[in-house]
Amino acid sequence: MNLINEKAIDSYVKNFNFKQMLIFPAILLLVSLLILSYTTLTSQTKTPVELGMEFQGGTSITFDSSKTPDQLKEEFAAFPVVQAREYGGGNQKLLQFGPMTDSQQNDVINKLNSEYTNVGQITVMGEVVSKSLQGQALRAIVFSFLGMAIVVFLIFKTFVPSVAVVISAFADIAFAAAMMDVFGIALSMGTVAALLMLIGYSVDTDILLTTRLLKRKGELGDKIKDAMKTGMTMTLTTLAALIALFVVSSGSYFISSFTRIDIIRDVSVVLIFGLIADIVNTWMTNVGILKWYLEKGTKTEKRSETPKKRRQTS
Repeated sequence: MNLINEKAIDSYVKNFNFKQMLIFPAILLLVSLLILSYTTLTSQTKTPVELGMEFQGGTSITFDSSKTPDQLKEEFAAFPVVQAREYGGGNQKLLQFGPMTDSQQNDVINKLNSEYTNVGQITVMGEVVSKSLQGQALRAIVFSFLGMAIVVFLIFKTFVPSVAVVISAFADIAFAAAMMDVFGIALSMGTVAALLMLIGYSVDTDILLTTRLLKRKGELGDKIKDAMKTGMTMTLTTLAALIALFVVSSGSYFISSFTRIDIIRDVSVVLIFGLIADIVNTWMTNVGILKWYLEKGTKTEKRSETPKKRRQTS
C-alpha cells in the first residue's frame, strides 16, 4: 500500500510559495507559545508545563474506589491534590499530592485506610531530591538542544539551512509541551525522555531534507518531492507504531481486563503530537525556508554570470 500521494506532493511543491508554506506553522508555533505562557502564569509551580511528583516533591497513593477522579479531587480538596486518575485495571485509583506537612500526610493516609480498601503503594518524594531532578532534567534538555544546534552548524556550515533545522526542532518541542498542558500530562522522567527523543527525531527528518536539497544535483522540485516521500513514509510508519503503543498502554479503557500503563501512555502521547508537529515544521517551515534560500541563491548566481558573459563578448 502506498502511504504517500505523489500527485498531492507534486501539487504542493509547485503551487505553494515561501510565504504560503510558513503561514500555518507560524500560527501553530504562536498558539503553542500562548498555551505555554498561560500555564506559566496560572500554574502553582510557575512553569510552562505542570511538574510531576518527581520534580516538585509530594506523595502518591494507590487504592480501590468506585468514585471518579473528579469526585476524589473534590473529596480531598482540603489537601494539595495534584492529580487523580485511573491506575491499572478495575477500580484502582491513584492520587498524587504536592508537598505536605507530616500532619497532613498522616491525615490523608488515615482517611484512606479508614474509608477505602486495598490501599497499596505509598511513595513519598522529598523536596530536595525533586529539585535536584528538576535541575538535571532541565540541563539535559538544554544541553541536548544546544549540542544539536552546534552539530547542525558544523555539518552544513551555512547559516540559513542550519537555523531552519533549529527552528523546526524548537517548534516541535513547543507544540508537544503545549499539548501536554492541554491534555493534563505532567512533566515526569518518562515525558522528559520523550522530549529528548523528539529532539533527535526532529533533527533526523530535517537533516534528511537539508542534505537532499544541498548535496544532491537535479531540479529543486524533484529533490523536495524525493525527500518528502522518504521522510513522510518514515514519520507515518513511526506514528502508526506509536498509536498502537498508545492503544495497548490505554487498554483498560477498551478492555477491562487490560492493565493501564500510564508512563507508556504519556510517552506515546507526547511523541505522537511531536511527530505531527514535525510533519508541519519539516515539510512546511523547513521546505519553505530552504526553497526560498536556494531559489535566491540561483537568481544571484545568474545575475553575477550575466556581466561576465557581456565582458567576454566585448
